[in-house]
Parts: sequence; structure tokens; C-alpha cells
Amino acid sequence: MTHAIQPKPGVLEIRPYVGGESRIPGARDVVKLSSNENPFGPSEAAKEAIRKAVHQLHRYPSTDHTALRTAIAEVHGLDPARIICGNGSDEIITLLCQAYGGPGTEVIHTEHGFGMYRISALAAGAAPIEVHEQERKVDVDAILDAVNFRTRLVFIANPGNPTGTMIGQNEVGRLAADLPEHVMLVLDGAYAEFVDGYDGGAKLVDERENVFMTRTFSKIYGLGGLRIGWGYGPAHAIDALNRVRGPFNLSELQMAAAEAALKDEDYVDRCRAENTRMRAWLAKGLNDLGVPSDTSFANFVLARFESVEEADACEAHLRSEGLLVRKTAGYKLANCLRITVGDEASCRRVIHAMTAFKDRDG
Repeated sequence: MTHAIQPKPGVLEIRPYVGGESRIPGARDVVKLSSNENPFGPSEAAKEAIRKAVHQLHRYPSTDHTALRTAIAEVHGLDPARIICGNGSDEIITLLCQAYGGPGTEVIHTEHGFGMYRISALAAGAAPIEVHEQERKVDVDAILDAVNFRTRLVFIANPGNPTGTMIGQNEVGRLAADLPEHVMLVLDGAYAEFVDGYDGGAKLVDERENVFMTRTFSKIYGLGGLRIGWGYGPAHAIDALNRVRGPFNLSELQMAAAEAALKDEDYVDRCRAENTRMRAWLAKGLNDLGVPSDTSFANFVLARFESVEEADACEAHLRSEGLLVRKTAGYKLANCLRITVGDEASCRRVIHAMTAFKDRDG
């Protein structure tokens, strides 16, 4: 049935984003490895900050996020005036599309890129343009070939999700340098903290006027349930985004937890080290079973199977064993499963269940 009241063009083309499953009806001892969460949760410092912040929930929060922006700037060596905070990095992505996208414009993303790029572009009235990747890695030349006078934004995740792959800083710099002046390159650094010594593209942002970086507290900081993200960009872009950002988009509780988590660098270092250790162990275990994966720079492994049927059967078997992983058909990787790197016990359960699956089908 057609209604007289219609949303603007593009909205009804959106396929709502579906997060990773967290429950199996009737099952106990379920391990969720479908949303790339930190298996160790947030730091004790963040939890304590939350306990203290509840006493101020009757107060409206700061509208300029000064304390959190200052803390981010101090830890990462950035200019606090060029930082913007949001309700997860998803909101920063949405604000970018609202500010720069619109009818008659185009937003480029890669074929295996994060689903929110397409959703946010369509919601803003822009046309999402998908370009191919090369063996599950961002292809800079393919992106440049797709750019035209309608292009306003180019989104790439580095490391990528759900691939876990990265392109080098020279390639990222080449992309930024070769884009026309009217196009903003957005570097999604949701998984940047899992790469030792990687700045997520911050240095490139400082060098250029057409590069913007997004980051999140949802992954290594273990604060996915609070929804806190931030962006760093040229002053003109921060000014534009602050004009469309809601004034109270973050609560004091969110900001207090994020600031405490950010300053607990020892905890982050431990989480990174453990992720690196178990990621290598999990990838080797899968490879020994005949399930290859690309070298991952994130907190998950993208396991590749010989067919879509085998991937679906393996996912069903893991589910029957209380293990939830992510099917990636929606990212045009139907023969793959994305498996979050959990704690050691969880990773061992995965390999044990996968071994049984392979023995059953072998």
C-alpha cells in the first residue's frame, strides 16, 4: 500500500543494520564472538568513573565535551580544538554525511566496507557508490577511478571490517593526495588501537585539509554498550559538524567513562598484547584445519571456507556448540565467517568445535 506521506528519496533503500547475535534460545554458556567486543570488558578505572558519575545524572551534560577532548588530545598528541565527540563513531559518520552529502552528491565506500557508510549516505540523500576491493583489501586506484564532480566523501576502514586487512600509509597518503580538492577522505580507525604504534591516520589529518579520522571506545576500551566515539579533522570540517551535531549528544556518564578508560593505558596495552597473542593462535589453529584467513590487524579473524554451503554449515555447528560468530554474506563474503578474538578459553572452544566439524565432514 502506497501512502501519501513519503520519506525523502533513498530512505526506503536502506536495509537496517543488524548487529551480531548475543543469544541462542534455550542454550546456556553462550560465547558471543559476533560483535568484536573486548572479552575482558572495560577497565576498573572506567567502571569506577561510571559509579561516581551516576550522582550527577540529573544534570545536563557539557555541550562542548571539553574534558574528554582534552584527554583525547593529551593521549594522542592532537589539537583538542579539532576533535569532535559523538554517540559512537557511527554518529560521526552520520554527521559527515549530513554535512557534506545530499541529493546530487555521491559517497564512495568499498565493497566489503562497514555497512553504516551506505546507510548514512542514503539517509542524507546522497548516492552510495561501491567500488571493488583487491583480494579483500582496499584498492586505491579503484577508488580514484570512481571519483567525479559529484563525489563528496570517501570512506575507508583501516584496518578493515570485516576483512581485518590494512593498506600502508603510503597508499593512504597517495589516495589523499590524488583526490580532488572537493572530496574528503574519511579514515575509519575503529580498530586502530589493535595495531601497535599506529596513529589511525592522525598525522595525515594534520598534514592535509581533506582528511578526517574517526575512532571509537567500543572496541579495545570495552565500552560498546555506552556508545562513545570521536573524530579528528581539519578546523573547517569540525566547525561544520558541530553545526549539525546535537548539543547534548553525550551524557556525563559516557564522557567520564571514556576519559577514565583512555587514561588507563596499562590496561589498553594488556588488552592489545593478549589480542595479538590469541589472534595469532586462532588464525594458526584455523589454518591447520584447512581454513585460511588473511593476516588480521584487528580483534577478529575472517575465516574463509571453500564454499558458501560449508561456511553456513560451520556456523550452524558452532551455534549448536554455544558459539556465536558473524556471517558475512551482507558484506559480499558469503563463504566467510568473522570470528572475534575472545579470551583463551573461548578461542580454544572455537578450535575444538571446528575440529569436530571438520572431522564430521571429512
